[in-house]
Amino acid sequence: MKPEKIEGNKKSCMQPQTKVLVSCRGLDGEENVLAVGYCGNCSYDPPMVMVGIVPSRYSYKMIKESGCFVVNLVDQNYKETFDYLGTHSKRDEDKLAVMKVKLENGKKVNAPILPDCPVNIECKIVDSIMTGSHEMFVGKVEYVHADSKLVDDEGNIDFSQINFI
Repeated sequence: MKPEKIEGNKKSCMQPQTKVLVSCRGLDGEENVLAVGYCGNCSYDPPMVMVGIVPSRYSYKMIKESGCFVVNLVDQNYKETFDYLGTHSKRDEDKLAVMKVKLENGKKVNAPILPDCPVNIECKIVDSIMTGSHEMFVGKVEYVHADSKLVDDEGNIDFSQINFI
């Protein structure tokens, strides 16, 4: 027997999806990290990802002006930090200091990576589009950092080893 179909909620209907933190650095050197609900691959040749940022978010201007960002994939070990960063704004407090977030410089873009996350994807913005509530920034992947235990001899990442949130 085929299940009956009824209309579901249109908002965020592509769930579940990988939880990510996007890190950025403003032109003045200020750094921030925010939880992003809309993120995904959008091209494999060249490799590109997109992230959706609400223009009212504190990090929006940093990303827009700097032209780059880093997508950090989050595992269960970082859940408490992810939850905090996703519910607090740097506009109100230094949330990175509160959670003792470690940052390291990226190799190719002027934005920090979160070394405590298993994968960090450095991106340079090549395009963007307003899609309603979010501006979708399309970033060309410039460098991918991955924990060595996740990478095979050909550079492929075994995502099944990551215990995603």
